[in-house]
Amino acid sequence: MLSKQTINIIKSTVPVLETHGEEITGRFYDLMFQAHPELLNMFNQTNQKKKTQRTALAAAVYAAAANIDQLENIIPVVKMISHKHRSIGVKPEHYPIVGTYLLKAIKDVLGDKATPDIMQAWETAYGVIADAFIGIEKDMYQHAGEQKGGWIDYKRFLILKKTEESKEITSFYLQPADGQSLPPFEAGQYISVRVRIPGSAYTHIRQYSLSDAFHGNVYRISVKKDGVVSTYLHDQLEEGDSIEVSAPAGDFVLNDSSEKPLVLISAGVGITPMMSMLHTAVKQQPERHILFIHAAKNSEHHAFRQETEEVAKDSFAQPVFIYSEPTNDDYKKGIAFCEGRIDKSLINRLVVNPQADYYVCGSEAFMAHMQHLITTELGAPADSIHVERFGPQLSMKAYN
Repeated sequence: MLSKQTINIIKSTVPVLETHGEEITGRFYDLMFQAHPELLNMFNQTNQKKKTQRTALAAAVYAAAANIDQLENIIPVVKMISHKHRSIGVKPEHYPIVGTYLLKAIKDVLGDKATPDIMQAWETAYGVIADAFIGIEKDMYQHAGEQKGGWIDYKRFLILKKTEESKEITSFYLQPADGQSLPPFEAGQYISVRVRIPGSAYTHIRQYSLSDAFHGNVYRISVKKDGVVSTYLHDQLEEGDSIEVSAPAGDFVLNDSSEKPLVLISAGVGITPMMSMLHTAVKQQPERHILFIHAAKNSEHHAFRQETEEVAKDSFAQPVFIYSEPTNDDYKKGIAFCEGRIDKSLINRLVVNPQADYYVCGSEAFMAHMQHLITTELGAPADSIHVERFGPQLSMKAYN
């Protein structure tokens, strides 16, 4: 429990964090990696180079300070981050390391403004926040390990099959190397894949959505060739090769107990968790009305078109495909698609039900635009919209 004095001191630093947050977190990462280079095995180095990770951490620190007297306000975000932590192997022993170098970074950047009272308040507050993460993650590790077929940390999987789904996306069918059964997952969840790329000093970890319903002995991920790890998977690994995988995680999951109409909206590789949701909903709720909206550049870049149509054929699912740059072949083949983008006109034309459950996945800009359209054009309540974010949470507003 934080004292009133500690709370007041932390809240007084909010304006400073808004101004110097990214400088502090940049300094934090520099200090921590210099002292503990082994932690580079757990961090996405692409995000480090792009500096998006420091922006995300700055937003999280800012949110913690602004809500220090009501930490329950950020529990949903804490849980989302905890899923990621569990999936990559963050443990209780890592939190004191983070705390040490975060406090050093605050002192380095703020200098004399970081008075002993401020530093003591932040040390106390960090302990409370760290304990919240550790407690939530303990339960997640316990669940991952104790469920039937479950495991903690990483397990070796074999690539059973590779299938090209589009010009950019390839599916990998993964089976445990030990032949054991797999634990079920919720539609929309992801796994972390850890690989050792030749010539790289550290392991690389990336999250990929499970792109099919749960079948018991095989997981499917569908990977866009974009970045170091995905390029390695596409170009270097073949059927029979192995990778390390963590147990399924994530809170962007289908509510399969809802009887509301279901609207799944995606763009590009954002289709992957939607395929899992589509398969699962049709299987478990065969009479549920589903509108499946997917945007792609054209048929060459459109993954799972045939699979989506097959699933929809004998169900109450309606697929709608939007191509922004259709090819001549797309017209010649006479395949069904809407030309352009998902906009106000299309949403109104589809007469989407404002009382539906909405799930959206794509780029940050795409998801923000969809949220705006759904709430302003359809009048749907904001809490009916669920979005998936794999990259760092960059906006402070997302935590408020």
